[in-house]
Amino acid sequence: MRTMIFILLVVFIPVNLLSQQAEGKIYGIVIDKISQEPLPGANVIILGSTQGAAAALNGEFVIENVNVGTYNVRASIVGYTPIVKSDVVVSTAKPSYLKFELVNSVIEFDEVTVTTNFFEFDPTETGSIKKFGYEEIRRSPGGFEDVVRALSILPGVAQQSPGRNDLVVRGGAPSENLYIIDGYVVPNINHFGTQGTTGGPLSYINLDYVQSTTFSTGGFSSQFGDKLSSVLQIDLQEGRKNQIGGKALVSASQFGFNLDGPINENSSFLFSVRRSYLDFIFNAAGFAFVPEYYDLLSKVNFNIGQNDKLSFLFVGALDRVKFNNDKYENILDNSRILGSNQNQYLFGASYRHLFGDGYYSVSLSRNFVDYDTFQKDTLLNPIFVNKSKEAENEIKADLVYKLSRSSELNIGTNAKLIKFSTDVLFPQNFVTSFGDTLPLNKASESKYFYKLGLYAQYSNIFLERFRYNIGGRLDFFNEINRKLYVSPRLSLTYNLDELTKINFSTGLYYQTPSYIWLVADKSNRNLKAVQVQQYILGLERLLREDTRLKIEGFYKKYQDYP
Repeated sequence: MRTMIFILLVVFIPVNLLSQQAEGKIYGIVIDKISQEPLPGANVIILGSTQGAAAALNGEFVIENVNVGTYNVRASIVGYTPIVKSDVVVSTAKPSYLKFELVNSVIEFDEVTVTTNFFEFDPTETGSIKKFGYEEIRRSPGGFEDVVRALSILPGVAQQSPGRNDLVVRGGAPSENLYIIDGYVVPNINHFGTQGTTGGPLSYINLDYVQSTTFSTGGFSSQFGDKLSSVLQIDLQEGRKNQIGGKALVSASQFGFNLDGPINENSSFLFSVRRSYLDFIFNAAGFAFVPEYYDLLSKVNFNIGQNDKLSFLFVGALDRVKFNNDKYENILDNSRILGSNQNQYLFGASYRHLFGDGYYSVSLSRNFVDYDTFQKDTLLNPIFVNKSKEAENEIKADLVYKLSRSSELNIGTNAKLIKFSTDVLFPQNFVTSFGDTLPLNKASESKYFYKLGLYAQYSNIFLERFRYNIGGRLDFFNEINRKLYVSPRLSLTYNLDELTKINFSTGLYYQTPSYIWLVADKSNRNLKAVQVQQYILGLERLLREDTRLKIEGFYKKYQDYP
């Protein structure tokens, strides 16, 4: 009997102690979406419980002693539309960070039913936009925790070929998609990317450090240029503020580790490095070719007082294809394969200042991609060689100013200095799949280009229920004969009632030719930027507080496509 009591004490007491310790916390910040000003006094509560907190003067909040589990968390304050973050996972390993960006509630109805808003609203974008949180991306069917692949299940979005992130958005091409990481434009965020496009087998962005993504499938505002079909904005997390911590990673194709935490009370960092292990499997299975890749992500934030913030970001990837040519059969198989070795990175530094009714930001960045693409015949002689380097150095400035409770102004400019060099070897008299014979067998050139951009957008609510966004942008590219392009944009939203709205957007969109096209033949400088004219009409209805129905029709007219 004593032995039985001892066993029960040994088994059940530790379990009880563990259950008492199985608590985490939720922390974050509540800010105005337009001005980025903190909203002190905002209430943040866990739905279905009595736990919550009020935002401090700097907008930050902390909810302690939250049992491990998954929750819906709401932030609200008088004069703003509440927002609910769903699928907030609380664990003992790491505190859960939430960033609430609230929008002024300026529309009044005769009869108002207070509902919980699971769907965030962006005043400068209407209609064709979808926002994903970390947990939604992680659980996306067939997404494999890949930021880009998770988007392929959306309406109007498809993959050009299975197993690759070459997204076709509303009939466009994989080269027509824009990627933005923490405000920095990135040519491609995929391993083994195809030159001149935005696709590849898998993304090199570590999902563990993704705060949220915003994906627009058309009709996007004048803030974004030089792309035709879609915009994917990826917002990364900041390092945890309580202590340094990390974890080891093992996924379907790679392994690595994460590390993040505070540097001091006003700064934090995060770091991630990953490596594929497919090469071990491919070598063991006797494959003729072996892909191998690495990626690295690092971010550092410094809060300089309450209104100023400085941040640095580095994202890089190394891709290699190795051939096992120890057997003639392998040499024969490998002669049909285009090998690709790539080095690519983004380095950026940004500064943001809040000034009461808005903010301005200035950033410097450098994107670099080194392409080494090759194919050899059965005698291991080169059939095709492409050694290209693309370096984009960009300076960008943006201003967001809240003119009144119902109107705001966005203006910005950017300048890019581009260095492009290439050494391309083609087969003699090569005939393309279109029946054309290439007029050259070698191209070698090194050039500097530059691009300039300027945009402005004004947003306002008219007659309480009617919101309009009107704007335009100018884009300049010095390397083609027609250098200047004007892109007007317009979007409208009319609220039929508190649950139903109609959205409409239209505009001109331009995309300049790829750099590799311009050095292939001098006549390609006669190419114009591809133009798309878009018209989008949609109806949106909130069926329940957590269920929304959206129906959209779109029309895209292409011009000057080579």
